[in-house]
Amino acid sequence: MRNTGTLYLIPTSLSKRQLKYELKDSDLDIVKNLKFFIVETPKTARAFLQDMGMVLQELNMGILDEHSKSKDLPFLLEPLIAGNDVGLMSDAGCPGVGDPGNMVVRECHRLGIKVVPLVGPSSILLSLMASGLNGQRFKFWGYLPKEPLERKKKIKYIERQSKLNSESEIFIEAPYRNKSIFNDLIEVCNPNTDLTVAIDLTGENESIYTMSIKEWRQSKDIKILDIPSIYILQAKR
Repeated sequence: MRNTGTLYLIPTSLSKRQLKYELKDSDLDIVKNLKFFIVETPKTARAFLQDMGMVLQELNMGILDEHSKSKDLPFLLEPLIAGNDVGLMSDAGCPGVGDPGNMVVRECHRLGIKVVPLVGPSSILLSLMASGLNGQRFKFWGYLPKEPLERKKKIKYIERQSKLNSESEIFIEAPYRNKSIFNDLIEVCNPNTDLTVAIDLTGENESIYTMSIKEWRQSKDIKILDIPSIYILQAKR
């Protein structure tokens, strides 16, 4: 039986800063030697890889995004089954954590294909580290509902879970909905609930604030920007 390749999980930059300065040299060498990639957005992946000095014409890319289905997996895994190493990348941060990727990783485990995560930035953990909130017990909710009424109901539910379980609740939002979700949080949460807003981590506009909802309501100087943000909520018992 032919030996299969290895799936490398490649973390990418959280901002416009170049990741090549963040990857350790041994991991950088691994990425530079790959010819096959599974990516969320080819344009973003090409820019990342080109910055490393890789020749794009020599690379092969399959797409794994929010629209991908299980029927797409055999095509994506063909290079691995043929014995080639493959890199898995999302648009930002760690693949499979708040981003596409877990479907391919799970199938690799099922087929006995080796999976190797490379070290890199995770906006979720960086935000939690800098929040001052409970890092011993926490839950990641991904994205909240798009519809305003459903989103407000979800926020109230999450706040109750935080109070019940004494845990931090982490969620992420698309940049163009940042202001809407922030306004919803300020409107529906209890005044003594703590809220962290972490904006543009590792980027030029990086800012991390933790205040009670009451303090957020009184604040006049904080600007919520249309750039990637993480929210962490912790209710008091």
